[in-house]
Amino acid sequence: MQTSSTANSVLWWNGAADENLEMKDYQTYIFDLDGTLLNTLGDLAWSVNAALRWADMPEHSIDDVRHFVGNGVKKLMERAIPDGLDNPEFEPTYRKFRELYMIHNLDTTRPYPGVMEMLNALHNNGKGLAVVSNKFYDATQELCRHFFSDYIQVAIGERDDIRKKPAPDTVFEAMAQLKADKSSTVYIGDSEVDVETARNSGIPCISVLWGFREKDFLIKHGASTFINRPEELIFTNM
Repeated sequence: MQTSSTANSVLWWNGAADENLEMKDYQTYIFDLDGTLLNTLGDLAWSVNAALRWADMPEHSIDDVRHFVGNGVKKLMERAIPDGLDNPEFEPTYRKFRELYMIHNLDTTRPYPGVMEMLNALHNNGKGLAVVSNKFYDATQELCRHFFSDYIQVAIGERDDIRKKPAPDTVFEAMAQLKADKSSTVYIGDSEVDVETARNSGIPCISVLWGFREKDFLIKHGASTFINRPEELIFTNM
C-alpha cells in the first residue's frame, strides 16, 4: 500500500477489489453500536430467551437473534415473539426483555478486537466521534459510558421524541452536537439499516465485516465500501 501525507484517513474500498484503494480523510466519525463497536449478541440473545421463557414462549438460536437485530429492540422482540405485535402477551414480554437486558447488558458484551485502539487513534488526532444506535436510549448511554467515555463525545439511542434509523434524524442530531459538516462526516455500521441511514443522511457509509451481517447480504442492500478490521479506519505514515 502506498503511503500518504494525510494521517488517520479512511480506507475507502469500493467493491471487492483490494487494488481499488483511495485514502480519504474525515473529521467526524459516527458509529453504529451493536455489531460495529460492541459484540452485544450474547447478552441480547440471553435476554430475549429469558423473556421468552418467562412468557412460556419458544426460544431462538443465537443466529436467529443475530438476524433479528438492527431495527431497535421493539422490532427485535416483534420478530422473536410468535405473531409479533398481535400476540396479546407482546407488551409484558417486551417489558420483561428490557428489564432483563438492563441488568445483563454487560455480562459478555465487549468491544471487538482493535476497536479501542482505533477510537484512541481517532480521538488523539482530533476527530469528532459519536454513536448513533437503535438500541434504547438508557442502554446506549450506559454502554458508551462504560466502554467509551474517553472517546465518544455524543451517544444517541432510541427515544420517543426522535425517529430512529434508517431515518436520518439521529445522525443529524449527532452532527449538530459535534458541529460537524456533512462533507467531512462518515457513518460506520454493520447492517443494511446503517447503509440506508447513511444514504438518507447524505453521507458515505463504511460497512464493517466483523458484525451481524454477511458481506453478500450487505451488497444486496446497497453497501459498496467495506473494512475487515477496525484499524483499517486509520492510516498512519511510517
